[in-house]
Amino acid sequence: MSENPRMTPGSATSRDPRTWSRAKRNRYGWFMTFSLLFLMMLSWADKAVLGIAAVPLMKQLGITPEQFGLVGSAMFLTFGVAQIVAAPIANKVSSKWILLVLCLLWSVAQVPILLFASLPALWASRLLLGAGEGPLAPVLMHGIYKWFPEKKGATPAALASSGVTLGIVAFAPVLAWVIGQFGWQTAFAVLAIVGLLWSVFWVIAGKEGPYTSRKAEQELDGIAPEETPVMAETKIRYWRTILSPSWIFAVLASFFGYWTFTLAMSWGPAYFQNVLGFSGQQSGAMIALPAAWGTIATIGLSALTQRLHLKGVPTRKARGWVLGGAGAFAGACLVAATMTSSPALSIALMVFGFGTAPALFAITYLVVAELTTIAQRGANLSIANAVLTTGGVFAPAVSGFLIGGAATPAEGYRAAFALAGGLLLTFGVLALLFVNQQRDRRRLGLDVAAGVSLKASASGAEAAALAAATKA
Repeated sequence: MSENPRMTPGSATSRDPRTWSRAKRNRYGWFMTFSLLFLMMLSWADKAVLGIAAVPLMKQLGITPEQFGLVGSAMFLTFGVAQIVAAPIANKVSSKWILLVLCLLWSVAQVPILLFASLPALWASRLLLGAGEGPLAPVLMHGIYKWFPEKKGATPAALASSGVTLGIVAFAPVLAWVIGQFGWQTAFAVLAIVGLLWSVFWVIAGKEGPYTSRKAEQELDGIAPEETPVMAETKIRYWRTILSPSWIFAVLASFFGYWTFTLAMSWGPAYFQNVLGFSGQQSGAMIALPAAWGTIATIGLSALTQRLHLKGVPTRKARGWVLGGAGAFAGACLVAATMTSSPALSIALMVFGFGTAPALFAITYLVVAELTTIAQRGANLSIANAVLTTGGVFAPAVSGFLIGGAATPAEGYRAAFALAGGLLLTFGVLALLFVNQQRDRRRLGLDVAAGVSLKASASGAEAAALAAATKA
């Protein structure tokens, strides 16, 4: 492949990534990826801090398990709404500025808790936090995809998505220590300060990527049109994408993955402390175990999907089967954890069950991105994320009523874990059966018949090569 044909002398110092060499674009793309990885980590630390502070917070404010479950669900009430509102904006406004506003908003969201330690303040804070964090994942993924060619975007996106779990691994033990030493309100203040510092950094370093269309990718990397699949760039009605079986079952698999991981973050620390007898600081460290496995699973599974895709394996298998298989595995582990009498084995199975669940998100984003044009990708990702994160509305509240209404806390937690695992297992299997991006792309008109682009004089070998590229 040749370098970008639009490169000009002296362009190496240009601020426009379109004029950079391919190597420089790649380096800065990875710099953006790691920057956004930290932002994703911070967002999940903001989500998890409520669960880490659960025991002292509930004791100080006199909150019941049912009330705490509703507070845990509160942020997801505005989470999905904010994503729907942001969906059309994501296609028109630079990702850099949207991400900046979101980070500032969720930093401000900590203020009510710092000023008024009460149940209404918790509600206000979590509702505002949901509005700020709701659009983050799709906008962040859309921003990363703009820095890499289509076939090389899976691993960077997975790395940023691993911030879901890395945020817990890095921040949970620290926040647990802060709570133990200085009180639970101090943990919220620490997160607000870190968010403000990242915002200053992003104003200085954040940039928009140049891969904004198939045509731009061909021009930037010097790829002749016949070297890539022939794909339509005309707009597809959103409802047609949403009603495709691949979209429905990929998003539902991650819906219950989100349910499962939110359950772990909301109630996991309290389970370790109240049922297993760990201290508050030990519980903060324990919840980092499934998160650590989640980081490995997220990066590993997404790297697998990219490797298979680069080898020419159809994405129905490279992405759809990996998504469904991972969901079924996670659900089965969690169900098994509720059935064993060995505490050590139960914890190990929970690590795999809770930890594998967030690995589904990055693969679902890849599936959804296949079912739309680049111009509509940001909005489609926002819609998909609004639906799948709704699992966070139900998990804390439903689990809170199961825990509060059970004869013993141990029975309540067991019922909550079994419910989450059973649902995830079921929809993992359904994703294995019904996610088929190649079929749905043809139905949506996103893959143009290869023969249309072939000249009348093209040889049979040339036609076969193009057809194979279209299937990849």
